[in-house]
Amino acid sequence: MTLTDFELRHLDGVWEIEKECFAHPWSREDLAAQIENEQSHFAVAVDEDGTVAGYAGVQIICGEGYITNVAVLPRYRRKGIAKALMLKVMENEMDFLTLEVRKSNAPAIKLYEKLGFSKVGERRNFYSDPEEDALLYTCFFDK
Repeated sequence: MTLTDFELRHLDGVWEIEKECFAHPWSREDLAAQIENEQSHFAVAVDEDGTVAGYAGVQIICGEGYITNVAVLPRYRRKGIAKALMLKVMENEMDFLTLEVRKSNAPAIKLYEKLGFSKVGERRNFYSDPEEDALLYTCFFDK
């Protein structure tokens, strides 16, 4: 598995992950726009056969990082890919990094806590299909 920056050659793979993993996926066009967006920093995990197995995206605005999505294809889960992707995007310079996670997503919550994130709040009915609250997690970085 190789971790690299998101490039146009990965677009179809990332879009497939979006459609498979999310009830309301980003459009192919919106994903493509992230490649040229200076505030967006996306990392992809690519298998030896060229399959995009997962990706993570962060947008950094004035030193504040916001995770847009973290997703791994189901057949590649439980192999440390999400952790590796998170560590890759956490290499970007920022004061803090924030994300939302479904309240029921225990594996992701466990990962985020291991990576130094702390629960800082909740967002009621943040998700739909199915409707669910989000937990808000933040990791602060020492300067």
